[in-house]
Amino acid sequence: MYIQRHIDKHLLEWKKSKKLKPLLLRGARQVGKSSSVKNLGGTFEHFMEINLEKKEHQEAKKIFERHSSPKLIIDELYAMFGTPIIPGKTLLFLDEIQNCVPAISSLRYFHEEMPGLHVISAGSLLEFALEELPSLGVGRIRSLFMYPMSFAEYLNAIGSTALADKIAASSVENPMPEPLHKHCLNHLMRFIAIGGMPEVVASHATGASLHECQQILADLLLTYNDDFAKYKKRVPASRLQEVFLSIMEQAGGKFMYSRASENTRHDSIKTAVALLVMAGLAHPVTHSAASGIPLAAGLNHKHQKIIAFDTGIMQQALKLDLSKLFLGETIEQINKGAIAETFVGLEIIKAQPCTRPAQLYYWQREQPGGQAEVDYLIENGATITPVEVKAGTTGAMQSLHRFITEKNAKKGVRTSLENFGRTGKIDIYPIYAASKIS
Repeated sequence: MYIQRHIDKHLLEWKKSKKLKPLLLRGARQVGKSSSVKNLGGTFEHFMEINLEKKEHQEAKKIFERHSSPKLIIDELYAMFGTPIIPGKTLLFLDEIQNCVPAISSLRYFHEEMPGLHVISAGSLLEFALEELPSLGVGRIRSLFMYPMSFAEYLNAIGSTALADKIAASSVENPMPEPLHKHCLNHLMRFIAIGGMPEVVASHATGASLHECQQILADLLLTYNDDFAKYKKRVPASRLQEVFLSIMEQAGGKFMYSRASENTRHDSIKTAVALLVMAGLAHPVTHSAASGIPLAAGLNHKHQKIIAFDTGIMQQALKLDLSKLFLGETIEQINKGAIAETFVGLEIIKAQPCTRPAQLYYWQREQPGGQAEVDYLIENGATITPVEVKAGTTGAMQSLHRFITEKNAKKGVRTSLENFGRTGKIDIYPIYAASKIS
């Protein structure tokens, strides 16, 4: 069963583009890259898929190692597989391309010598392979970034498209009807528990129990741990596992290197964090002075939070008590509400344009008697919107008010388990509608 993804429309736009460039689909392993490309392949007369990780396609890998000329590559691929490769009629899909650096290098030549041919490549550890290239070919290749499923994609997958549409149509001025709001909260709790990994969501959508979904998550977590051996020889797999777990344990607060691994130098932990971010398994949330647009102009990398890429993987790794999630009235009981902050950050990421790497920012002020922290900052044109996450239905907003006063912000946003609303300069969004914040 194929689950429709938001990125599908971007893939169709790429297909119809008059200025066609080879496409790199980037993202962590198992987020659905290959499935989305295969779905697009069904719209072409011919579709050729070459998985450069599989043993049966190692001869095809050698073709890219022998040639850089697209015409020679295509002639030999046709001779090997028998599928016509015709510009405008064929989609050539190079999956797990990180296993063949020459194939990555060839993409720029496809743009120069065969600009009418649709070529897509994808890879789960692609960022590491790109480090080995002196140049990817600026302006010759297009990238799209893909993540686990959003809450809206999840609702569509389980047949609740009308509910997803209602959330999209709701606002501070037009709140959700209260019965539907409670219905959304029930779905939210389940989504936080199983996360957005397509395999898990597809199994849930076809009747798998929560226990069965947890087993799939456990298998996926094991896969990621096994992958750590492939990352970099200078960082032991055991350290990557240790740091990955610590990222999830420290969610909701500044990442402390000293807590990540005992008797390990900070530069080694920093390298491990960088590798996990490159692999798409973690996202940094960097402090910004928020003195103006762009937020990236005022970054302080010494103050950084880090969130895991999926709440399902997070709760599986931390062995959180799911009964509290389903039976409680708040998410505060679950690892002090850090999973709610992680969910909101991930929804903000998934709502960003998929044409560039996601970025997350936060703000903090550390002064005696005047400490304050705002969980997320969002750029909206020439304005900055501060966002505070509350895992329940109540909570003070001193930090939000302080930011609005100090930075002369037009408004702030509190996202919680409440319905849409407004109090003074603060708009209230339910957590399940975090992707709508702007």
